[in-house]
Amino acid sequence: MEDRNQGNPPRDPGNQPDPLGGTFASRTIWIAVLIGLATLLIFHHFQGPGTVVEIPYSDLKERIAATEVESVVISDWSVVATPTEEARDRFRAETEDETFDQWEATRLPQDETLLPLLEAQNIEVKVHHDPGCGNGGMLWIWLLPLLILFLFWGFLIRRMQGMNTPGGGGNSQVMSFGKSRAKVYAEEGTGVTFEDVAGVDEAKEELQEVISFLREPSKFTRLGGKVPKGVLLVGPPGTGKTLLGRAVAGEAEVPFYNLSGSDFVEMFVGVGAARVRDLFQQAQENSPCIIFVDELDAIGKTRGGGGFQTNEEREQTLNALLVEMDGFDARSGVIIIAATNRPEVLDPALLRSGRFDRQVVVDRPDKKGRHQILQVHARGVVIGEDVDLEIVAAQTPGFVGADLANIINEAALLAARKEKDAVEMSDFQDAIERVIAGLEKKSRRLSEKETNIVAYHESGHAIVAGALKGADPVHKISIVSRGIGALGYTLQVPLEDRYLVTRQELRDRICMLLGGRAAEKIIFGDVSSGAANDLQRVTDIARRMIMQYGMNPTIGNLSYGEETSPFLKGTGMSSRQYSERTAEKIDDEVHKMVEELYARTLDLLEKNLDLLHEMSEKLKEEEVLEGDQLDEFMDRVLPMAGEVDGPSLFE
Repeated sequence: MEDRNQGNPPRDPGNQPDPLGGTFASRTIWIAVLIGLATLLIFHHFQGPGTVVEIPYSDLKERIAATEVESVVISDWSVVATPTEEARDRFRAETEDETFDQWEATRLPQDETLLPLLEAQNIEVKVHHDPGCGNGGMLWIWLLPLLILFLFWGFLIRRMQGMNTPGGGGNSQVMSFGKSRAKVYAEEGTGVTFEDVAGVDEAKEELQEVISFLREPSKFTRLGGKVPKGVLLVGPPGTGKTLLGRAVAGEAEVPFYNLSGSDFVEMFVGVGAARVRDLFQQAQENSPCIIFVDELDAIGKTRGGGGFQTNEEREQTLNALLVEMDGFDARSGVIIIAATNRPEVLDPALLRSGRFDRQVVVDRPDKKGRHQILQVHARGVVIGEDVDLEIVAAQTPGFVGADLANIINEAALLAARKEKDAVEMSDFQDAIERVIAGLEKKSRRLSEKETNIVAYHESGHAIVAGALKGADPVHKISIVSRGIGALGYTLQVPLEDRYLVTRQELRDRICMLLGGRAAEKIIFGDVSSGAANDLQRVTDIARRMIMQYGMNPTIGNLSYGEETSPFLKGTGMSSRQYSERTAEKIDDEVHKMVEELYARTLDLLEKNLDLLHEMSEKLKEEEVLEGDQLDEFMDRVLPMAGEVDGPSLFE
């Protein structure tokens, strides 16, 4: 880095700029002045002839009448009495206060009996007029606050002036609200490369091309093409968008500006816009470079409309961002990469061509991607010989990278807690269950009646799942409490990743969810609150089948999902695009479908009633059924006599 002081005489070490403003020499002088002033005030406050004890005014008059007072000093606010020698000694003995010298009482100006009483006892009277408020009143009330205010104001003025001096701008915070808070990585990057990112091969290819734009722009511009100005990473939380941004910084070998959308927002109006302008100015001065903005939705939400309340500061920040992106020269070598998991709330002006030219989807990984992610996170973990990460990947459909990293970490912690030398497959199984169902609550003891209900409930789920073709295979049944409210659970593991689901499979899924409630009804003649979550999921699936998927013959091939108006986007408010009559019809069809499938579930469990009793008794005895023991029960499940809607499309 260039030495800006080259050729100038060396500075006096005693007058080097102080990070708090001014120089070290001037700061020392001010500190000495403040210490001296404080010492003077303390000495002035505590100096005096001795200890003055405050007593009630009536008590003081009684002591005057009893000839215990030698002299008094009457001021505007108080009466200070000097006791006789005998009275002083007696009071010191009573209070065990050897420093006592005088009594003091608040004076009552309208009391006209005090002076006659003093004259009658021949007591010496002195009158003292104090224009202030007690000892040093003027100094305490006016001079000291003014002096402190003056010193503080001078301190701020010096710091503000330091902004424009060679030595004072770097550390000043008072006037730096408009400065960008981006963290700058030099060419050595962040220490994260594309080798540390797995399961998102398509996104890596897109970003690798962006890096190539910066390294060899002529390779792409020789045919008239333009370097894209912005790349938007879109995907669910935990899929690795921020990790991709860090990997770009590690691979780019160009300056990399990293910040969050919330870093632009401040309580002062206009600060966000100023920070945007400052950021892009720095980026253009150091091009080619990359700007990475995480959580773009913090500043990029749709601007208000239709009379709804808006956020003036956020909108000004967004406007500044739009202007700066529009003002980019395509040959300037500055590319902005942003990440969000809420693309639906972003302002359309951000997403148009010429700003974020590319939108890269960072989706949930498939089985192969999950296996690769597990391998990356397992590098620093001692893995046992019995561990097969492919099986772990198959048992975690729908998991994102953050979930898989958590599973690796939980498995390692569980193995360490058991003092093992390596992480075994059983630790991974326990970690998966812990992530899915929650922490095992061994201290939560159920009564015999509750244990009986939970056992039949979970057995009902498992038997229905085993009898239907469209349900996922049952991997484990447990009546051990987990999480906040789960008294038991039935763990199902799909055989493969699925991106489509048929009508028959959705109906089978509803039957499986109703299996616990149906088992309670058959065995106990009553139902419990344990099926609350099952019923929520049943209702959601049934409504989606009818309202969005067009899987009901009465409603037809129409979609009645609630649509969000452009003016309501991001506000949580939506408009219903169907009539009350249609809404009633939808409610009727949802109720009719669920009741029909509930009756089907009851018939299936009645057919497997003996197996239901046997499985429940074994579950109460063992608490957990899995592996060969569970397979033996599932092989004996009697299926329904013929499917209602025919075979699945995927058979």
